[in-house]
Amino acid sequence: MTTELEMLVYSSLLLVAQSIGALVPAVLDKGLAWGFGNREVAAELPAWGERAVRAQRNMIENLIPFAALVLAAHAAGVSNEATARGAMLFFWGRLAFAAIYIAGIPYLRTVAFVVALAGLFEIAGALLRA
Repeated sequence: MTTELEMLVYSSLLLVAQSIGALVPAVLDKGLAWGFGNREVAAELPAWGERAVRAQRNMIENLIPFAALVLAAHAAGVSNEATARGAMLFFWGRLAFAAIYIAGIPYLRTVAFVVALAGLFEIAGALLRA
């Protein structure tokens, strides 16, 4: 498996972890019965819980173009130092983004976002040069 595909798998697992993490504060507020139920009443989330939900939604938005670029590179047979580096930048940037966002550190969160974004552009650049 290429580094790019491996990072796509890790990024997908990160999204699953973030989805579970976004549910935790709601279950802490409303209880397990609410978590297993239909959730007709929204939970009151603490600030970190709201940030966890926003971080998870942001990951969904960013995983789509990452997956498209990695799969396009794979289909085109483009796998090189630039695409591998871009995929690693994306994954590690997104992991840092999630942790920093949930912790509530505003400026560092933007740096992590830019690192992940740079990874996307690095893969796209390698594809366009191929």
